[in-house]
Amino acid sequence: MANQALPDSVTIVEVGARDGLQNENSVSTQAKVELINNLSASGLKHIEAGSFVSAKWVPQMADSYEVMSAINREPNVIYSALTPNLVGFEKALKANANQVAVFTSASQGFCHHNINCSIEESIERFAPVIEQAKAKNIPVRGYLSCVIDCPYEGPTHPDNVAKVARALLDLGCYEISLGDTIGTGTPVKVARMLEALMTQVPASQLAVHFHDTWGQALANIYQALQMGISVVDSSVAGLGGCPYAHGSSGNVATEDVLYLCQGLNIHTGVDLQQVARSGWQISDELKRQPTSKVSLALRALNK
Repeated sequence: MANQALPDSVTIVEVGARDGLQNENSVSTQAKVELINNLSASGLKHIEAGSFVSAKWVPQMADSYEVMSAINREPNVIYSALTPNLVGFEKALKANANQVAVFTSASQGFCHHNINCSIEESIERFAPVIEQAKAKNIPVRGYLSCVIDCPYEGPTHPDNVAKVARALLDLGCYEISLGDTIGTGTPVKVARMLEALMTQVPASQLAVHFHDTWGQALANIYQALQMGISVVDSSVAGLGGCPYAHGSSGNVATEDVLYLCQGLNIHTGVDLQQVARSGWQISDELKRQPTSKVSLALRALNK
């Protein structure tokens, strides 16, 4: 578990508008547009704005084209979308996504439950998407689920994570986002996984995507930062979960990650207060409180 100096800066990839809201039953198109517009004004440089998967499987994202067509785009902000196949990729292009993402799992069981195929078949499906993306100069990010544990198979062997991550990079993904989908990771488990992975993939091509089901997400992020990771996925107000992983709570809250980075003197370029306001606005729309401890503390201080 070799640790190194913390990075000087961290890139936050905001996933609340997609990974967060896909788990909510009904959010209006206008509310999604307002959320993305608010987040765009915060200094975030990468916002996952939609998902072009089948509306049959994820009906909450059926309006992604309308959302991405209506948002106010800030220069130098990436507005990305999830695209599992060529049909989704073409829709994302029409919606002016500047980047797309494909997704698979380090666990065969989760892959079958999530996208109805094996890991190997999922990677084969991505080949034409990545080929088209390259032709159109659209970067492709790879999401890798269940890098610590799987809800169907138990612990995921770190070598499996390394093997699939390497395959995604070889296919043409520029970065791999490592998802602790059920939030059971601990710093020791994360360190073991990253050690195995970094024999195959450089830290500069890795991001972490932690769910906070067991309250370990910030500790896991700190561990990853110490090992050279400088890209962190997070979700405003802690929105999210996973429809294929029962009991999985939301992603780590963007507000909490920003506060952690501030305390470590790591530059993010993101306005914590603006993100917190965005989180309260969407939480009010959803008729609930943010799960972000920092957001709740800020609200109490400002009363």
